[in-house]
Amino acid sequence: MKSSFKLSQSFLIAVSALYSSATFAYTIETVKSEEIGKSVAIGGTVIPYKEVTLAAQVPGRVQYIFGEEGDLANESDVLISIGDDDLRAKRRQAVAGLKQAETALQNAQVQYSKELWSPKSDDINAMPGMGMPSMFDKFFTRNVGSAMGYGNNDLDRRADLFSQGTHVSAAKSVVLQAQSSIDQIDSKLRDTKSISAFNGVIVKKFVELGDTVQPGTPLIRIAQTEFLRIKAEIPARLVPGLVRGSFVDARLDVGNTHVKARISQIYPVANEQRHTVTVKFDLPKGIPGGPGMYAEIRIPDFNVTAKPFPVVTKKAVVYRGSLPYIFVMDEEEGAEIRIVRTGSEVGESKITILSGVKNGEKVVVNPPLNIKPGWKPEEGNK
Repeated sequence: MKSSFKLSQSFLIAVSALYSSATFAYTIETVKSEEIGKSVAIGGTVIPYKEVTLAAQVPGRVQYIFGEEGDLANESDVLISIGDDDLRAKRRQAVAGLKQAETALQNAQVQYSKELWSPKSDDINAMPGMGMPSMFDKFFTRNVGSAMGYGNNDLDRRADLFSQGTHVSAAKSVVLQAQSSIDQIDSKLRDTKSISAFNGVIVKKFVELGDTVQPGTPLIRIAQTEFLRIKAEIPARLVPGLVRGSFVDARLDVGNTHVKARISQIYPVANEQRHTVTVKFDLPKGIPGGPGMYAEIRIPDFNVTAKPFPVVTKKAVVYRGSLPYIFVMDEEEGAEIRIVRTGSEVGESKITILSGVKNGEKVVVNPPLNIKPGWKPEEGNK
């Protein structure tokens, strides 16, 4: 029993020492100054790279929904389907009208061909004259009448041919009208299905199976969340300093994550009420969190001249209560504790010091728990 207790106690001491050495390994860092221009922190919102809300184009009853919020959808997948029985009945009626119009067109074309190759004006049975035999009428009566100005055979033929051509044109117009009706119905049939335009995630459903919808009713929202952006409203005075394609510092609310965000889009017009410009920033792939979370962008203010400020590693700053402290090393006197005033962050690991330390001084990074004024490195674990 005693040996077991000693073994456990030794194990805990070893683990504690290992933890202390790994967690509180300090380093001595020389403070260096960097030219830091004034920057402004602007709050923004993480948004998907793409987001589309699909709305109803035709009235009807919802018959099919792809899935639930969070489900993945591929490009060209049908997300919502609306009942189309009425439209299909109208299409069958339009197809019947097209068949009828095509038949009328064929008849008109036959009549035109008949007039072209066998003119009605040359028919010996068409106009028998004065009770005489038709052959005599054709070769004598018509010629005498034409010579006396009572008729023109060529003119009659052209008039008959033009009349038959008019019938053909009218029949073609009816066919085109019937085909247009079918195309219009086919377009509405396609509108009964809401199709995904890209690979994405269903963000929100606005309807359920059996709901009756009208044109314009929101149906479903899909977003591409593989890549994310930050959307922020930037004061107009800061926009001239932004260049599309350049990078700025960003901080995400999840885990206080610091990343570089690329300026991807700058809107050309400012908001008339708030005098801000909408700017979108692309985030690196694989960041924690998702759409809707808070983010912060640091926008450089080029209206202010850059000044040199001391920069230290964030782990050199310790907090006792609400005040930030830094341990400054002196070769003879040891560690000296100073209250500092911190400024803006520089990247993920450094921070500017507005007052409290100077360029060239040495500070303790990740100071041990037992540090106190006068502490020296060789006293590390005392």
